[in-house]
Amino acid sequence: MNFPVYIGIGAFKIHPHIFFEAIAYTVALRLSLRNFRRDTIKPTQRSSIVVAGMVGALIGAKVLVMLQHLDLWWQQRALFWLMLLQGKTVVGALLGALIGVELVKKIIGVKQSTGDAFVYPLILGMAIGRIGCFLTGLSDRTYGVATTLPWGIDFGDGISRHPTQLYEIGFLLLLMLFLKVRSRYLMQPGDLFKFFMISYLSFRLLIDSIKPEFQPVLGLSAIQIACVLALIYYARNIPNLFEFREV
Repeated sequence: MNFPVYIGIGAFKIHPHIFFEAIAYTVALRLSLRNFRRDTIKPTQRSSIVVAGMVGALIGAKVLVMLQHLDLWWQQRALFWLMLLQGKTVVGALLGALIGVELVKKIIGVKQSTGDAFVYPLILGMAIGRIGCFLTGLSDRTYGVATTLPWGIDFGDGISRHPTQLYEIGFLLLLMLFLKVRSRYLMQPGDLFKFFMISYLSFRLLIDSIKPEFQPVLGLSAIQIACVLALIYYARNIPNLFEFREV
């Protein structure tokens, strides 16, 4: 397999990142809109929350990608600007969206939890998007370190690497199945989103340790540090989320 793997027929080819990212956004948006029909929040309030989440996600994704590749500022400045222009991080987008939504909810006076409607759309969208990351290869910079394991992938530089994109797809699908089972038990509004965030951030904290990233603080990358801070924020919720009480 040669990377990137373009999608198309004949002379018509689309870059895999663009192709699967477009599908991911479409799927996530359609599923979210369907979930909103069962929402108790006023449409105007929901619109404000969605816009705040989108703006926060964009800012968070760019800020964290800048910090993640800060070493390039001194080593390859042109590549640093390219990564800042084209790159984005899922963790940064999630945390930026969370901050944006919580700020707007305080402004407009919404007190109830609003994240549950986004959980399954996010999981499916992220899994689809990671297919594009995998098929893009080296330029996406989401691959893992070198490995001698039989499922290692050569993304084009002659080095067999951990396919961390595929690990994440597998994790997200298993998480979705687990959350479907967990939702059969008594849960408070907002618990589904908290469970998703805690699970995904914990996964990224672990999986990013086998990525060849700039790790300036205690052997942690900027994404891992963001995960640690967010998990501290959610720490008080962890015991309740693992209580399985019948509905």
